[in-house]
Amino acid sequence: MPIMSYLAYPAEGRKEELLAALESIPQCEVRVAADQDLLVLVTDTGGTEEERALTDRLHGLESLALLALVAGFDDPDTEPGTDPRRNTAPPLPTDSHGGDQ
Repeated sequence: MPIMSYLAYPAEGRKEELLAALESIPQCEVRVAADQDLLVLVTDTGGTEEERALTDRLHGLESLALLALVAGFDDPDTEPGTDPRRNTAPPLPTDSHGGDQ
């Protein structure tokens, strides 16, 4: 279940068009920035493949000038067929000298 947040910069003079396009996509939630000519976009998809397809769709919007990823979260427990134990970081190396120096 990838959840991503973006700053979406519209092409010049196309902010309302971009807003309408993003609002028509079910996986998107859009907010208009009060003082800037940009939109705040949060996407919530069912998995990695759906997120990739959505990203491709977003980049294909002619009213979009720039899409800047701000943050992303993906819970591997929600991906079908994944083993969350394989998504853990390796242990930190230990000090071979036996203490802090």
